[in-house]
Amino acid sequence: MRIMQRVQRFSVNARPAGVLLLVVTLLFLSGCAGSPTLKSPDRLGIPEKVTLDDVPFHGQRDYQCGPASLAMVLNASGIDADVDTLIPQVFLPEREGSVQPEMLATLRRYERVPFVIDSNFEALLREIANDHPVIVMQNLSLPAWPVWHYAVAIGYDMDARELILHSGMEAKTRTSFGTFDNTWARSERWAVVALPPGELPDSISRHRAMSAIADFERVNDPQTALPSWRALTERWPSMAMGWFALGNAEYAAGDPEAAANAFREATEQDASLAVAWLNLGLTLEDMGDNDAAREALNQSATLPSEWQAQAQRALEGLPSE
Repeated sequence: MRIMQRVQRFSVNARPAGVLLLVVTLLFLSGCAGSPTLKSPDRLGIPEKVTLDDVPFHGQRDYQCGPASLAMVLNASGIDADVDTLIPQVFLPEREGSVQPEMLATLRRYERVPFVIDSNFEALLREIANDHPVIVMQNLSLPAWPVWHYAVAIGYDMDARELILHSGMEAKTRTSFGTFDNTWARSERWAVVALPPGELPDSISRHRAMSAIADFERVNDPQTALPSWRALTERWPSMAMGWFALGNAEYAAGDPEAAANAFREATEQDASLAVAWLNLGLTLEDMGDNDAAREALNQSATLPSEWQAQAQRALEGLPSE
């Protein structure tokens, strides 16, 4: 009865560009890149300039841009992780780099929830403005000759139209919005923030957020994920499946009363959610409230779903009225 959804994944690897190729590529891009169209800072609800000075810098040695980027965001989030420790967790020698699934999985192992944010420039700026350093993936060459690279976006200047990155061997490097967006677009604008359980990014859909939390819970445990489920239902209170997931986590954490309340809220948001009625009934039975359990299980048994037979068996197992 767990939530099983997928995070978008890519199969490409990331690696730094050679110096000569990087210079040639940037010269080429600077002559043809168009600047993204953005709303004013006031309309976006963000300051004109932001720099996250508390994000440490780790130089990205050959083929180590992935581990170094992870170390930067983990350190900024209060996790003591060094690049050399992260290398064997994400670096694939045969790919000469790190792939996105390994990057995300490593963040989960360090008890940070990786959220793949919305794929647009305004979302990137909003996350930085919310004090969230963002791992971004770029192709520093041409689509037919990719040179994949991870960097960490730590600031922006709307007046100068520049993004500030920890990238390669240079901290706080500045690049124009247009040049960056040109390279970022080739990764389908893949960008990730790593947040402690209970925090959510500003720029993410509810379904993508739910998928990220579910993946985090599978690696850790329901109790660790519990603050994230609570945050999800607080932001999207009409999301029945969010309440259902919260109920599962509350029950696994040993609080059946809170679980019953969450399952009940799930059924109020979507009365056709048979599995929520089933879990509500089973939880109420555990709590000794057989009358309420029977009512919930009856609801589940009457709804066409894969849970009908289980609900019927649970009803038959209840003591007679």
